[in-house]
Amino acid sequence: MSRRKGSSALFGWLFLAVLLGGVLYIYNSKMFERVSPTISLQNNGYWNLRKPLKLDISDASGIKSYKVTLKTSADEIVLYNEYLVKYSDSIHIEIKPPRSAYAMNYKKIQISVEVVDNSKWNLFEGNKATGAFVLNIDKKRPKLSIIANSYKISKGGSALVIFKAEDENLKDIYIETNYGKKFKVTPFYKKGYYISLLAWPVKERTFKASVIANDVANNSSKAYIPLYLKNKPYKLSHIKISDRFLKGKIADLAYEFVETQGVTDPLEQFRIINEKVRAKNEKLIHKITSEVPQEMISDFKINKMYPLKNAQVVAHFGDHRKYSYGGSPLSESYHLGLDLASNSLAEIKPQNGGDVVYADYNGLYGNMPIISHGLGLYTLYGHCSSVIVNSGDTINDYDVIARTGKSGYAMGDHLHFGVLVQGIEVRPQEWMDSTWIKLNITNVIKDAKKLINRAG
Repeated sequence: MSRRKGSSALFGWLFLAVLLGGVLYIYNSKMFERVSPTISLQNNGYWNLRKPLKLDISDASGIKSYKVTLKTSADEIVLYNEYLVKYSDSIHIEIKPPRSAYAMNYKKIQISVEVVDNSKWNLFEGNKATGAFVLNIDKKRPKLSIIANSYKISKGGSALVIFKAEDENLKDIYIETNYGKKFKVTPFYKKGYYISLLAWPVKERTFKASVIANDVANNSSKAYIPLYLKNKPYKLSHIKISDRFLKGKIADLAYEFVETQGVTDPLEQFRIINEKVRAKNEKLIHKITSEVPQEMISDFKINKMYPLKNAQVVAHFGDHRKYSYGGSPLSESYHLGLDLASNSLAEIKPQNGGDVVYADYNGLYGNMPIISHGLGLYTLYGHCSSVIVNSGDTINDYDVIARTGKSGYAMGDHLHFGVLVQGIEVRPQEWMDSTWIKLNITNVIKDAKKLINRAG
């Protein structure tokens, strides 16, 4: 009897061990995983019924089947109903609307997704997951209309455009150019209207700009800005570098800049200063002057610019300078400002007030204040001997902000006067001309206001 009891007990323990092992195997086996599939539909709550929606399904044990249904208040359309022969742990689906969908007049639809995985859980039925995504239907493209703009733009110059953009789900608006620049726009005068200054860089051969408007449903509209292009030629200067210049100014600058530390060859010092240091300095300038206020404005008034009294022009904007030494090409650069000279340590008085956004030393530009005049228009004052204002100050018309000098890469006392539109250097001469300002800025704004008022 005792032997039978012992055998029964041993059998019982073996049975429990096998049962427990089986339970643990099922519990830990990937084949019996208990996690439901994940469903992700990339959307922002809107659909234009043109661009496909991206659906992602994933599961550790593999996906056995999925079903995608488009539901409206009146109908259901099965878009996909797939049973997979070869299971996959992830599936990426582009949900394309049926051909009849674009004719739908429903404001909302629902995308329903049902998924079953390849797990043996739930009595070999697998894990199931469902997802329901309600989407607002927006098939309308934003409405765009150019209200007024400058008649022409010159190479290296500026222009102004005012336009209207309408869409109840508007996401972003900007002006796109042929050379990759995107100009920011500012709300203007009344709701739905926008204004922006444009710039044609002196290094670009041609210019084209269009207003782009996108809504949250990925509908997009484009409106070409009709500007007459005036191709203005700029000076090409061939400059021979002398040993005296290399041993003097360049040696002094090389001692100052990090980029030239350890470099002993004077020609290489010049090349680094003229290219790498200049690029670094201009990158800072472009970053500072790319900011555009987004508060609505009702007008933009600007006085002609002439910050240095009784000054003579000693170097022009857009001058393409090619440097050589001993008959061999060495380096090149563009002069992107207007050099003005009068008396030594002359007072610099901008004729337009604004906000001082920078007032510090900037490499080749020396001591350099930058003033924001609004609408993405900035003025820059380089090579100053001293700067009276600080970053964050607000100045009035004709306030003294600095004195001329020869700090940075300057051979004599003068002012490097720069004008920038959204980070792009433009011809200062245009902004120093009251007639140009009237025709291209003042009158354009005045005409636009009349048309806007008529439209109500």
